[in-house]
Amino acid sequence: MTTAHVYEAINKVTAVMAAEGIAKGRKNDQQGYRFRGIDDVYNALARPLADAKLCILPRVVERTVTERPTKSGGVSTYVVLDVEFDLVSAVDGSKHTIRTMGEAMDTADKATNKAMSAAMKYACMLAFQIPTEGDNDADAHHPEPSDLTRKLSASIEWGQWEKAQGETLRESRSMGELQERWASAYETGQKSPNGTLKRLGEIKDEMKKRLGQPRTEARP
Repeated sequence: MTTAHVYEAINKVTAVMAAEGIAKGRKNDQQGYRFRGIDDVYNALARPLADAKLCILPRVVERTVTERPTKSGGVSTYVVLDVEFDLVSAVDGSKHTIRTMGEAMDTADKATNKAMSAAMKYACMLAFQIPTEGDNDADAHHPEPSDLTRKLSASIEWGQWEKAQGETLRESRSMGELQERWASAYETGQKSPNGTLKRLGEIKDEMKKRLGQPRTEARP
């Protein structure tokens, strides 16, 4: 039985990325967390995809658009894309389809572009299991206290992030501002430890009730 070449190609790209990885070399100026940008993914995958003779062809299945007011009085466009990506072999035409979601918010006309980039980035990261660090040296990886230190450091960083996001949600002065801040926290918090988003969600629900209550004016 002959195996479709597309899976051999996917495996080849995955092997290259396992050795090289893509570091989180970019930093979010507002929340301070580090991330891998879509340009980093494109640059890292361009050569391995060409060598493996593998093409990635996107197809938007569904697009949802919501307009939300900003604290400055403007309008922010929030876009959610449901996207399918065909991984197609240039050798025998065999393909495998993967499906991801992309979410983004923008006050101009770039929300859809950003959402498409997000969907593409996470589709590639999941399909090729791209690590943040490569593993070229077998002797360089073994369970030492440094591994535990890194895990502890990551836990502390997420704890600080959760605290900052909770304070940001509580500072919301309108439902629109609350939703905007929650969308930003939710997108980043997908990789947070279990329970983080649940706790932030409870703060969001608490603020929704508070902001939804009618204000009463004091009478003399």
